[in-house]
Amino acid sequence: MTYSVNLSAYLARIGYAGPRSATLETLNALLGRHVQSIPFENLDILRSRAISIDPIAIEDKLIHGQRGGYCFEHNTLLLHVLEALGFQVTVLSARARYQLPPGVRRPRTHVLLRVDLAGASYLVDGGFGALSPTAAVRLALNVEQETPHEPRRVVAEGSWQGLSLRAPDAVLVQQAYFADAWHDLFEFTLEPMPVQDREMGNWFTSTSPASHFRSTLMVARATPTGRVTLRDRELTERDRSGAVTSRVLDTRSQLLDALAEHFQLRFPPDTRFACPAWADVE
Repeated sequence: MTYSVNLSAYLARIGYAGPRSATLETLNALLGRHVQSIPFENLDILRSRAISIDPIAIEDKLIHGQRGGYCFEHNTLLLHVLEALGFQVTVLSARARYQLPPGVRRPRTHVLLRVDLAGASYLVDGGFGALSPTAAVRLALNVEQETPHEPRRVVAEGSWQGLSLRAPDAVLVQQAYFADAWHDLFEFTLEPMPVQDREMGNWFTSTSPASHFRSTLMVARATPTGRVTLRDRELTERDRSGAVTSRVLDTRSQLLDALAEHFQLRFPPDTRFACPAWADVE
């Protein structure tokens, strides 16, 4: 059966009432509203609930269920939304590099979108946690690009001929600028990621004991003035100037209150999340 996203319900979910034409302005407006309205979160994984990337299941969870998700869920939803609006979209795979020591390589378990529009290509990513971009990033090398939040750029490592031919070990890296430095976010090669590979990546990420999504509580959302994130027990708010405030949550009641207040995620009082940081907290 062919799936057709409930576009009106999605636009209501993100609070968007603007044009629906396939333009860069529409693309940026949708992405900005998406990452402010639908949080990044891995809470079902910590509740031992299966993560489905079937588009109907994702729509039920992220739109009708008022929940968030991680990259496979966010960017599958965005894929269908953008295609319904007439955008040309390709799904890409990537390796996360953020906060990893040099030389450490994770599997290709991040997914993002390439949108080809008016002779240019843009990277769209609604699911990179605390650093999900709030505007599309043009696929151009070594160009600093302003967004409503952190500046972005794409740099090349290894030998490339334009953006088509590359040496076997060559990659592109998306970076963000904050705290007075450029930070690697992920590496990619422009190789499309078919649904079979996305299913395998989602299965590993959500079920493998080696996946940090199985052991760390992660919730994040962009705000009009910055970002708010929750990692295990630390709740952090960062404004666009880089000023950071954080506090440690001491009880499960505080956790559930923070999820509701900052991320509009509401759970019953007896909800527990199976991760080491919360194992002995009442």
